[in-house]
Amino acid sequence: MRRLVSETTLRPRQLILPLFVAEGIDQPRPIASMPGVVQHTRDTLRKAAVDAVRAGVGGLMLFGIPATRDAVGSGAIDENGILNVALRDLRSELGDDTVLMADTCLDEFTDHGHCGVLDADGNVDNDATLKLYAEMGVAQAQAGAHMLGPSGMMDGQVGVIRQALDDAGLTNTGILAYSAKYASAFYGPFREAVDSQLKGDRKTYQQDPGNAREALREIELDVAEGADAVMIKPALSYLDILRAAAEGSPVPVAAYNISGEYAMVEAAAANGWLDRERTILEVLTSIRRAGADMILTYWATEAAAWLD
Repeated sequence: MRRLVSETTLRPRQLILPLFVAEGIDQPRPIASMPGVVQHTRDTLRKAAVDAVRAGVGGLMLFGIPATRDAVGSGAIDENGILNVALRDLRSELGDDTVLMADTCLDEFTDHGHCGVLDADGNVDNDATLKLYAEMGVAQAQAGAHMLGPSGMMDGQVGVIRQALDDAGLTNTGILAYSAKYASAFYGPFREAVDSQLKGDRKTYQQDPGNAREALREIELDVAEGADAVMIKPALSYLDILRAAAEGSPVPVAAYNISGEYAMVEAAAANGWLDRERTILEVLTSIRRAGADMILTYWATEAAAWLD
């Protein structure tokens, strides 16, 4: 009876699995603050991706961790950089069996850890960064990404990437815009996951946690620039933003159930304070109930198996 009248569905196809692949390692490297999540080798990445697709997961979002970094994140554009190589690996392995996505941001590749290049005063140079995002987006699409995820929160990033893709004849490549990405404390474990070199913070370009109307303006701008879907990040602390976005967005809305949210549940479950499976499914259901069409979550493969 409960199943018959349930208002909110949660299905494997609505889940997207974020994956990390590191250059220069021969064994998966555990991430201490995210139990069960690892930095993959190219070989173990393939296996994890195949397992996710077999479980029915709707998409994969790939993050690369290079062995060396520089001030402009050149490894992000290099066709032989770890992220682009891994995209080719997975596209070769999976073809069109899932939606292969790529994080289109410089932060994993810069030696200062910011999402853009810095000017002479040490501030992020928005317009100089856009030029690199355009090159990065084209490189990722050529490597096999079906959809790009510009997450750097630079003004105009979606429009610049869309124009670059169109100019390169890559008109079928989609853009999942991180439209409302807040300057959150919940990113902590992710920075371990990507070996972040961040100095300072990202408050000058990520959103103020107290602002709601600003998020809706950002969504409008990204849609006008050509976004095929928009993202709210984080998810749990911003369910009100997610609901408002879902009610007003003309394109699909995604939410990122981020590393800190994952870590809290895993830590509580490990201590016996929460029923792990029930908590995970309740968290994911709450994000769907708030209006997310898609959820990026590190539990994607596991949850998909439970749902089926």
